[in-house]
Amino acid sequence: MILILKPGLSRIAVESVAKKVSEEYSVETDIMFGVDCATVGIIGDTSDIDMGKLELNENVDRVMRVSEPYKKANRHFHSQNTVINVEGRTIGDNKLAIIAGPCSVENEEQIVGIAKRIKESGAGFLRGGAFKPRTSPYSFQGLGEEGLDLLIEAKRQTGLPIVSEIMSPSYIDRFVDSVDIIQVGARNMQNFDLLKELGKTRKPILLKRGLSSTIEEWLMSAEYIMAEGNNEVILCERGIRTFEKYTRNTLDLSSILVIKKQSHLPILVDPSHATGYAWMVEPMALAAIAAGADGLLIEVHNDPVHALSDGQQSLTPNQFDELMKKSKQVAPLFNKEI
Repeated sequence: MILILKPGLSRIAVESVAKKVSEEYSVETDIMFGVDCATVGIIGDTSDIDMGKLELNENVDRVMRVSEPYKKANRHFHSQNTVINVEGRTIGDNKLAIIAGPCSVENEEQIVGIAKRIKESGAGFLRGGAFKPRTSPYSFQGLGEEGLDLLIEAKRQTGLPIVSEIMSPSYIDRFVDSVDIIQVGARNMQNFDLLKELGKTRKPILLKRGLSSTIEEWLMSAEYIMAEGNNEVILCERGIRTFEKYTRNTLDLSSILVIKKQSHLPILVDPSHATGYAWMVEPMALAAIAAGADGLLIEVHNDPVHALSDGQQSLTPNQFDELMKKSKQVAPLFNKEI
């Protein structure tokens, strides 16, 4: 439910309305100040709230019910796009956020070398897996905390903020200390205990879409994080599982348009995991920019043939550099820049 207040109200008057509603109905309220007027979002059980009574308030213009189950992530509650600042780099405005790096951190020479190359090409963030959720228990599972230490060293030498995936709530304190953006992978999108704990942090959370999740389910997972107080959520479309077997997943570029309509949260696209093939990454990345994505997540490896994980979908540094050159040409056509 949303209260649209009358134009010209002072901040004190707006806060008074929100406080009265919160106390009277035992619900949470969220205030958003717009150009002409303010709105008050009501979060919680609103089934017993009398809309007519609310409209009797002299400061209330009208009341709207929101049918979607997600509230804090809903554009009705927050009409302006959320822009997340990570060490001076923004995600969600007209500047494309480019996150690149290997699927797995393998050694210092590898991760530092890749970090330097992607920075030269224009990437703003370094990604690297320290803990790897693999389908097979016999596949490389990552270096764990040693991998985080190597990412920190790569950041020390390049200044690039770090993005890495968390798998267990037991590592939250370590990730908060070491990582600039905490990634929740597709397999953990509905790990609600993990989402709740991440919601208690104040670190930006990169939330990937689940393997077969609907957009509403995805946004409800974001809601779990935001309900605990952390509004720094970045969505990432990485393809979904369909009947098609040629590609690793099916990249749903239409989700960008739906998210932009339904939510204020920024959305990135990961064409590497979506397609599973390096030769598909560039055209799908450019298509994502055209569709309105706020950034890209690209796998880059210095030696894909011998990569310990996901080599066939990884670009070489030279291929990534070519992608960046083309992206810089395409982005302005869609009111974006790199």
